[in-house]
Amino acid sequence: MTIVEIPGSKSITARALFLAAAAEGSTVLRRPLLSDDSEGFAEGLRALGYRIDQQPGVWTVEGRPAGPAVAEADVFCRDGATTARFLPALVSAGRGTFRFDASAQMRRRPLGPLTGALRELGVDLTHEQAEGHHPLTVRADGIKGGALTLDAGLSSQFLTALLLTGPLTADGLDITVSDLVSVPYVEMTLAMMRRFGNDARRVGDTFHVPAQPYRATDYLIEPDASTASYFLAAAALTGRTVTIPGLGSDSLQGDIRFAEVLRQMGAEVSLSADSVTVTGPERLRGITVNMRDISDTVPTLAAIAPFADGPVRIEDVYNTRVKECDRLAACEQNLRAMGVRVSTGRDWIEIHPGQPHAAAIACHGDHRIAMSFSVTALRTPGGVTLDDPACVRKTFPGFHKALSALRAEWQL
Repeated sequence: MTIVEIPGSKSITARALFLAAAAEGSTVLRRPLLSDDSEGFAEGLRALGYRIDQQPGVWTVEGRPAGPAVAEADVFCRDGATTARFLPALVSAGRGTFRFDASAQMRRRPLGPLTGALRELGVDLTHEQAEGHHPLTVRADGIKGGALTLDAGLSSQFLTALLLTGPLTADGLDITVSDLVSVPYVEMTLAMMRRFGNDARRVGDTFHVPAQPYRATDYLIEPDASTASYFLAAAALTGRTVTIPGLGSDSLQGDIRFAEVLRQMGAEVSLSADSVTVTGPERLRGITVNMRDISDTVPTLAAIAPFADGPVRIEDVYNTRVKECDRLAACEQNLRAMGVRVSTGRDWIEIHPGQPHAAAIACHGDHRIAMSFSVTALRTPGGVTLDDPACVRKTFPGFHKALSALRAEWQL
């Protein structure tokens, strides 16, 4: 059995930083993720005048419920979707003029459902170039609150940004959702809001967020379940055993359900409250699976799918087309380059059994494509070559070192 230590959750770190910045008092965040995304979020908060002390394994954030400490600021969001979507919502509840921009990759990703909702709440904001995309200027004068309707069919982050902002409004928010993907991420948000003292709740399709102030807390960030998927998949693919400590049935993250997908494919899975262990079968089984709620792990499954004994079909994952890249198209392109038969539709991909051969992998600047196809390489004669191996810094800068250590231990 191999024990793999996974760095902190990207999604939890981003939410925790928002909540800490918005809370009354000083919050201590333990085991936050050290990556380009989380550093970018912290950098954005600093640009807005929030005080953050970053020590190894412990970040301390001085909260400001009234909003940014500066009247004007420019924030560059890098590639970070949480930074690019959460911070404009945060500043809208404060006062001042705040300009946001992002990388070319992030500029392409949608923002419109969120900024449309903020406008509906009376926020004065302008998309400086393309409507519904960065760059963006917010002229903030607080948010009264009230009721609104939101389409969260492209990303749950639009809803999360509004939920997190609700307690900072004068009257709270009632948000009715017409469509919603990645439901576990929203459940994570509500659970974390409760830890910080707000009793937001869901009733049917409506989320009720009271104007109840956040309170500072001491918060331990659990390992990243999406990152864990690569190492669990590696065990399933090679017939080895991997245990991830700190991540189990009590996890806030929906992507822990990827272990259940591996179970359906024949892997042996043991899930305790605070750990998950996967042992690979002699050969993986083909399956058809709906991954709407765990879509960040779609590339992980696609990357090991050729080694199954029958087709692997992944359904209801249109939102993967508007991530860091079009992930369905990227998986199709790279699997074809490795000689694997694959087909895709608007919201699905089907991969047929086959032995992948060595190939150059087009990462499209997407950390999940790079990490997923690095796992494929474990059973690909000649391995793979990534055109952008450094893109993993977005969530796990030490990924290649960790996977190499695994390969050496297993003598692959």
